[in-house]
Amino acid sequence: MSAGVVLAAAADPGVGNPVLNISIFGAFVAVTLIVVLRASRNNKTAADYYAAGRSFTGPQNGTAIAGDYLSAASFLGICGAIAINGYDGFLYSIGFLVAWLVALLLVAELMRNTGKFTMADVLSFRLKQGPVRLAAATTTLAVCFFYLLAQMAGAGGLVSLLLGINDRVGQSVVIAVVGILMIIYVLVGGMKGTTWVQIIKAVLLIAGAGIMTVWVLAIHGFNLSTLLGAAAELGGEGVLSPGLQYGLTDLSRLDFISLALALVLGTAGLPHVLMRFYTVPTAKEARRSVVWAIWLIGLFYLFTLVLGYGAGALVGADTIRAAPGGVNSAAPLLAFELGGPVLLSIISAVAFATILAVVAGLTITAAASFSHDVYASVIKKGKPSPGMEVKVARITVVVIGILAIIGGIGVQGQNIAFLVALAFAVAASANLPTIIYSLFWKRFNTRGALWSMYGGLGSAIFLIAFSPVVSGSETAMIQGADFSWFPLNNPGIVSIPLGFILGWLGSISQRTLENPVIAAEMEVRSLTGHGAEKATDH
Repeated sequence: MSAGVVLAAAADPGVGNPVLNISIFGAFVAVTLIVVLRASRNNKTAADYYAAGRSFTGPQNGTAIAGDYLSAASFLGICGAIAINGYDGFLYSIGFLVAWLVALLLVAELMRNTGKFTMADVLSFRLKQGPVRLAAATTTLAVCFFYLLAQMAGAGGLVSLLLGINDRVGQSVVIAVVGILMIIYVLVGGMKGTTWVQIIKAVLLIAGAGIMTVWVLAIHGFNLSTLLGAAAELGGEGVLSPGLQYGLTDLSRLDFISLALALVLGTAGLPHVLMRFYTVPTAKEARRSVVWAIWLIGLFYLFTLVLGYGAGALVGADTIRAAPGGVNSAAPLLAFELGGPVLLSIISAVAFATILAVVAGLTITAAASFSHDVYASVIKKGKPSPGMEVKVARITVVVIGILAIIGGIGVQGQNIAFLVALAFAVAASANLPTIIYSLFWKRFNTRGALWSMYGGLGSAIFLIAFSPVVSGSETAMIQGADFSWFPLNNPGIVSIPLGFILGWLGSISQRTLENPVIAAEMEVRSLTGHGAEKATDH
């Protein structure tokens, strides 16, 4: 079937067979619900609910980490970016992979050795518990919520292409279904159930991308040069050279540097990724998780190079732009071109499963942050009633799920890019400076942590609010509300250094040092893992 047939099919009823798409997705939901119900049998304590009883092996956890990191936005968005912009699109793959290496090699194992359940455990280890945990919970909830909005809205945006639902009401129903399933997964299964969903989803996503990659290479004689030549013949020589998207002006180059800075550094501060390391029993298994995750994620991003250029060569940039979903339709259209409705249905189901798994991971992280850091540690002073912490976590899951559904419906039709940018910018500006200082700088203190987290959070939100993606968006201009004065789409180049500077200023402006004994204990534990299995609050 040609891309022309794909586009014609997409114009009205949706690409492929919506019934087949829903059936395959329904089968995935049924299987994973059974897995979640079986996993929920041992959810009795906070360690069971938040960290799956630390029962997963390195390979299992590494696969789950890959599942958490490889979102539908990565799969669909990067393939589309490469298909449309060639080399400049592949820079996203490079950036995400480098970001993962930074997260794993710089902070992941050290945080796992130091903490208990959440990022705030690490940040408050040698600082004042109450204010630092509140600040860390605030930034964690901000990152998770805006990431959730992007995923939920992305689910609504994809249905027009994958299921043939083009009206706003239909898309809102899909968002609600995704939200309800997410609530069930996390409410019943906790971290153990969520982790198994991530493992299943990661296997499906990488296998599906691998099959399509081999198929595309087979069409071009397993010769990458032939594939690149075919893409250049249809899309122009510019797809093989830098500058098609980001080399037009000095401002666009600066914007790319800012975005790259946020992506590379923001990943190391994403709480839902870092929380995965608390699900393994030992530091050795955490290191094995790192190895497995790097291999799986690196392999996937190599697949995106072939899939992106394959879509550019076999489908064409013009067809992709004109299809429902725009640039995000590249991978589904390529699947239709290769294997017709059946392969498209499988890739469609995997895409929705990916969204479902990622929002479940985000939700368990947000719930753990509120119940463990705010309720148990601040409100109850570290002495909650037996079982109440998990009960509060489950209530939080329902509240977050409802808010995510409402928010996802509310941002339908809006520019979703700023939501993802906000999540990464907040993580890089607020979380990462505090994490780095806490792990590596003995002079760091509570004031520095609060200045860094609140200052990074506030500056990132403030600059994005006055950036072209929000204040200068098409919707804002139509409504006569264009008040953008910050020229860049991503504030990373400003807000990230500001977060580090505020952390430094706050620390040196306060002469009082934190307890040196606890600081020394944190250093030993982070580097060796000694005592990590019996982490306690100080």
